[in-house]
Amino acid sequence: MASAVGVDDYALTRVPDSARYSWWSVAVQRFGQVSALSQFLLGATIGFGMSFGNAVLAFTLGSVILELITVLVGVIGVREGLTTSMIARWTGFGRGGSALIGLAIGISLIGWFGIQSAVSAQGLAALVGGLPEWGWALVFGLVVTAIVVRGFHSMAWTAYLMVPAFLILVGWSVVSELTRHDLGALVASAPPGPSLSLLQGTTLVAGGFIVGAVITPDMTRFNRTTGDVVKQTLVGVTLGEYVIGLAGVLLAHAVGTAQITTIVTSSVGWVGLLIVIAGTMKINDWNLYSSGLGVVNFIGTVSGKRAHRGLVTAVLGVVGSVLAAAGILSKFTDFLTVLGVAFPPVAGIMVAEYFVVKQWRGDLAEARARGTVPSEAPVWVPATIVVWIAAALFGEFVDWGLPSINSLVVAFVLYVAAGKLGLVRGVGKSATADAEPAPAA
Repeated sequence: MASAVGVDDYALTRVPDSARYSWWSVAVQRFGQVSALSQFLLGATIGFGMSFGNAVLAFTLGSVILELITVLVGVIGVREGLTTSMIARWTGFGRGGSALIGLAIGISLIGWFGIQSAVSAQGLAALVGGLPEWGWALVFGLVVTAIVVRGFHSMAWTAYLMVPAFLILVGWSVVSELTRHDLGALVASAPPGPSLSLLQGTTLVAGGFIVGAVITPDMTRFNRTTGDVVKQTLVGVTLGEYVIGLAGVLLAHAVGTAQITTIVTSSVGWVGLLIVIAGTMKINDWNLYSSGLGVVNFIGTVSGKRAHRGLVTAVLGVVGSVLAAAGILSKFTDFLTVLGVAFPPVAGIMVAEYFVVKQWRGDLAEARARGTVPSEAPVWVPATIVVWIAAALFGEFVDWGLPSINSLVVAFVLYVAAGKLGLVRGVGKSATADAEPAPAA
């Protein structure tokens, strides 16, 4: 039955060479993630509190931070061909830690899936009518679920359609509004709202996509070379940050507000609602996709049985759609904020282990040569859990800069120090019974 529900998409195995894609195909999806409606909102928020020149500098510095993290974590993904939560087993977390990561990814992203579905439902109810918001939330959520169940290939085609549509509509919105103003005056104008410092602006930019950066291997495992990861990151992240972000900055200066709905609808009226729908659909598929991968890893770890990615994704999509329709996902906000400091240390630890400490790097290399995954993994790595918790607490309670960046840097430094002191050791060993060799290329 499970095999009939979509494709498994190598949820617990390496992606073979025959299933890899060109860098441009993956880059379109990366750009689709970064150039979302939330990025438009980020630009408007920064433009409301910063001059155009300072906003450009903030986007530049924030993008550099994001690109560095995305490339480093993405290189691990393309080399190993594994999902984020699978890689975590041999990059410092062990089998138990990777299960926790998978569950955290699943819960947080299905929460965002529901929230995004609810946002689109508001637009559809206002634009089309016919159904109440809860009805449109179900319809929108289930349409996206059907796309994601079919796997990466189906999502690639969605990106090909939705990314250009979003860019055309946003371009229309920007041009319609900016032609009413003197562009030079807008660039030179003072911010219309309370002032933001360069540090605040930079940390907002970096934090706006930090969770997406952490789960980069879910996407880059479909790349062919490390060079492809670098190219798609430079194209996708840079264009997404600058094109959409700076458009939001200019519109905030023009309209005098940071409210994205006001900005869009004041420019192009009802077409603004289409922007909301297109902008949400092309990021919501990745919310659901990575959520499914994380839960598949969690189920495999806890039960020792392989769960089919398509079936798990279908169930999560229905759950997210129902929660969106029920209107209870606004209560997830505080929980998702906590995950904002709990996720970044994962990237810091993975990068520190894979590139510096290298306790399990040899196991990955030997298995990669065979086209499989390592036959066993440590059950727990106590030092990693301590580092993870300490870094998350630092990010939560130290009132300086951006919590997500603070927690990531602290995790990297503490893990490297623990490795140098010989404290990074696995406790127990667990056979990788839930994984199978990847198909031959």
